[in-house]
Amino acid sequence: MLTAPRYSFLYRVTIRNRLTWLFVGVVAVLLFGVLALIFVLQSTSSQREFRQRLRERAQITGYIYLEKDEMRASAFRDFEKKYLQSLSNEILQVYDATGRVRFVAEDERVRLPDAILARIVTNKEYYFQLGQRQAAGLFYQDNQGDYIIVAAAENVYGKHRLQSLATIMGVIFVVSLVVIYVLGRGFAGRALAPIAALNDQVDRITAQDLHQRVNEGHLRTSERDDLTRLARTFNRLLGRLEASFEGQRTFVRNASHELRTPLTASIGELQVLLARERSPESYREGAASVLGELQQLKTLINNLLDMAQAEGSVPLADEVRLDELLWEVREGVIPAQRARVQVDLGDLAELPDDPAAFIVAGHRGLLVRALSNLVDNALKYSADDQKVLLSLRCQAGEGCVVRVADAGVGITPDDLAQVFQPFFRSAAARGVVGHGVGLPLAQRITLLHGGTLTLRSELGRGTVAELRFGTADFRD
Repeated sequence: MLTAPRYSFLYRVTIRNRLTWLFVGVVAVLLFGVLALIFVLQSTSSQREFRQRLRERAQITGYIYLEKDEMRASAFRDFEKKYLQSLSNEILQVYDATGRVRFVAEDERVRLPDAILARIVTNKEYYFQLGQRQAAGLFYQDNQGDYIIVAAAENVYGKHRLQSLATIMGVIFVVSLVVIYVLGRGFAGRALAPIAALNDQVDRITAQDLHQRVNEGHLRTSERDDLTRLARTFNRLLGRLEASFEGQRTFVRNASHELRTPLTASIGELQVLLARERSPESYREGAASVLGELQQLKTLINNLLDMAQAEGSVPLADEVRLDELLWEVREGVIPAQRARVQVDLGDLAELPDDPAAFIVAGHRGLLVRALSNLVDNALKYSADDQKVLLSLRCQAGEGCVVRVADAGVGITPDDLAQVFQPFFRSAAARGVVGHGVGLPLAQRITLLHGGTLTLRSELGRGTVAELRFGTADFRD
C-alpha cells in the first residue's frame, strides 16, 4: 500500500511528465516551423541564383555565337573551358526563327518541344524543367534574325548544399529537443515541488487531525500569489470540515443522550412494574408513564427525520398558500390549546389584490412542521391564559412575512445566540418538556425554501419569531 509521500511523488511525476512533454511538443512545433522556413527560403534562394546563372550563360552563348558568326561547337567549348565556369550536365542550344537547331553543345539528343519554343518566344524569357536539369530559355534578336537560346544544367552544388543544410538542421532539431526535454523536466520539477509539498501536507490530514492546517509561511516569494491562495483555500476547506465534523459529533452525542433518556426511563418503569405484583391502578399509571416517554421519543425521532430531510434534496414542487397554511397549523394544535392561537391576516385594505402573492413554492409538509414547531414553543413558554398571535403580511412582488408572537418567559441575550444549535435548551426551558430540536429544524426548513428565520426576545416580555419569504417588511 502506498504511503502519502509516495502517492504524492507518483502524482507529481505524472504531472511533471505531462508538463515536460507539453513544453517539448510546443517548442518542437515552433522549432520545426522555423527550420522548415529557413530551408524553404534557402531552397528558393538557391533556385533563384541558379536560374540567374543559367540566364547569364544563355546571354553569353547568344552573344559569343551570334556575334562571332556562328562559331563551331568545338570552338565554343574551348572558349568555355578557358573563360567560363562549367556547369554539371550542361546543355547549350540555339534555335533559329523556324525552330531549326543551329548550335548544340554536349547533348545532341535533347530536342525541345515546339510548345516550349513557342512559350519562350511569347514570354521572351522562360524557365522550365528538363529532366534532372533546370533550363532557361531566352528570345534573342540579332541583325541576322531572331533566335532562341536555351541553357540547361543540373544544380548539383545547390542540391548538395540543401542536403547538407537539411542534415545540419535535423541534428540541431534532435539535439535541441533532447536539451529542451532535460531543461523542461527540471523546470517542471521545480515548479511542482511546492504543490507536491502542499499535497503531502493535505494528504497527511485525516478525520482525527482536522485541526491541522497547511503551512503557508515557507512558500517561495515568486510563487506566493497562486500557491498562497491554494493553501488558504485548503485551510478554509479544512476549517469548514472541522466545524462540520464537530457539529456532527456534537449532534450524535446529544441525539444519543436524548434518545437514551426516554428509553432508560421506560425500561426502568417497566422493570419496577414487573418486580412484584401490583394493583391494576399501579399498572395503569406505569403504562401511562411509559406511553408518555415513548410519545416523547416518537416526537424526537420525527424531528430528527425531518431535520435530515431538510438537509437533503427535497422537491419544492407544491404551491403553498401561506394564509391557508396558518389556518392549517392552528387546526393542528390540540383542542385544549387551540383557542389560545389567534390568526391575523391584516385589514382587508392591506391584503394584496393578487391571490398569487400568498403562494410560496415549496414542500407543504415541511412548512407545516416548521410553523407548528414555532407555535408549539410559543404555547409551551407562555402562561395558560396568554394568547399566541400568528400573523401574515404580504405585498405583491415583494414577498411575505409570517410572525409568531407570544408574551411568555422570553430568552436571555446569551441564550438567544445559541437557540438554533440542535439540542440546545436555555435555562428558562429546563422545566419544560422538549428536546431543543424545534427551532433548528424550523430554521433549516425556512432556509431550504429560500427564506430567513429570526428571533427577537426580551426576558419576561415574550418572543417574536419571523419567517421571511422574499423581501417584504412586516407592518403592524
